[in-house]
Amino acid sequence: MLTKRVIPCLDVRDGRVVKGVRFQGLRDAGDPAERAAAYEAQGADELVLLDVSATPQGRRTTLETVASVRAVLSIPLTVGGGVRDVEDAGRLLEAGADKVGVNTAAVADPDVLTRIAGRFGRQCAILALDAAGLPAGGWEVVTRSGTLRTGLDAVAWARRAADAGAGEILLTSWDRDGTRQGYDLALIAAIAGAVDVPIIASGGADSAPHMRDAFRAGADAVLAASIFHYGETTVGQVKAWLAAQGIEVRPE
Repeated sequence: MLTKRVIPCLDVRDGRVVKGVRFQGLRDAGDPAERAAAYEAQGADELVLLDVSATPQGRRTTLETVASVRAVLSIPLTVGGGVRDVEDAGRLLEAGADKVGVNTAAVADPDVLTRIAGRFGRQCAILALDAAGLPAGGWEVVTRSGTLRTGLDAVAWARRAADAGAGEILLTSWDRDGTRQGYDLALIAAIAGAVDVPIIASGGADSAPHMRDAFRAGADAVLAASIFHYGETTVGQVKAWLAAQGIEVRPE
């Protein structure tokens, strides 16, 4: 049985870790390299770094930030934000990323996932899927840090992206992001039931029980930021609690 992963997330703007609600009201949460080193020491399985300003500002993720994080990190690192093509992905991988997350560019051209997977391996091509609930039910894909509603059905898009070459899906509930109300379990279950690639659940984590619920809904990994950034708990404490609940996690 594969162990479940606990992954801290570093939302980065202008070289600093920030955190807000749905990418609004962002507060400073520290230096990316310092945070990365601390989370690895706590037992993090992987780390995700997202440049939350890269796509809206039309610029690429800061390679220097990626390199500074890689210099202190030995666990896998996924980087997203502003990835438009294979060349962008290659630059991030050269700077120290192990995987590259693509959102807006993949919606515009799903074949970008195919090209990244073809050149660097499917394990490097991560679909970053941001989904917002619809009044009538279901979920719609949103891009550009949630500012653009695409009209795409999230479940159908997940299937198409997996077929195109995505090796993993970073699934964020736009409605839950930063709210600390728990993950969208129905969304996780719907996407996990539609694809055969691993799902990283993101958006809304406030506690280890929230993470347990996400795993039970079908997630292979859980992403969290606020509860780690502000010292309310550690990765090690979360993993110890999950293990006591019968969730298979890697030891610290």
